[in-house]
Amino acid sequence: MAARTPSRLTRLALAAALAIGATVGLASAPASAAVWSSCDQWGTTTLNGYTLYNNIWGSGAGSQCVWANSGTNWGVWADHPNTGGIKSYPDAKKVINKSITSLSSLTSSYNVTVPSSGAYNTSYDIWDTDYDYEIMLWVNKTGAVGPLGTSQGTVTLGGHTWTVYKGSNGANEVFSFVRTSNSTSGTVNVLPILKWIKDTKGWFGNETIGDVQFGYEITSSSGGLNFQTNNLTVSSS
Repeated sequence: MAARTPSRLTRLALAAALAIGATVGLASAPASAAVWSSCDQWGTTTLNGYTLYNNIWGSGAGSQCVWANSGTNWGVWADHPNTGGIKSYPDAKKVINKSITSLSSLTSSYNVTVPSSGAYNTSYDIWDTDYDYEIMLWVNKTGAVGPLGTSQGTVTLGGHTWTVYKGSNGANEVFSFVRTSNSTSGTVNVLPILKWIKDTKGWFGNETIGDVQFGYEITSSSGGLNFQTNNLTVSSS
């Protein structure tokens, strides 16, 4: 069953707490639903093998609170202004720590409820252990958002069809796979995507995959919007 999102009164209370400079980390998500919540900029916890992270990292950000029933069932309320630039990436992370060639499988299933307004993408963010390479898988996007780099064409991999972009943010290489149509639920077979980058394109070698993150890269959510992860699983062998 999907978790309940914060009520309007709860959101107003959280906004008021932020406005008066209260200890926002004490603000609560819906009683009787969430087992953990935080409005702290870097609020984090670990639940049943997943690390949850509020992760408000961009400049000009507004208010944001994350709540969780578990590591696989959680949500975010965010009120970021209608300005450019990514404000946050609230996410759940599963640590893999296996090289590509030592993996026999790496899959993930997702089911989300996302707003029809604002500017954001729902995405996986996959890193090698040295943070030299970032692989993003956008399963849906809304508003004025776009990936870094230049288009490398379209490919069908891992059960989905993506437009691929290749670029650099100055610190690491970024490979973005943007689903050609929005999806709010599905299963991604991640390993063929990693092997395509390694073996078909030669963009990296036998990297050790560290983190598989899944969350919402939010540029704007003026007025307060809810992002809900109804279910998320990441599994590897």
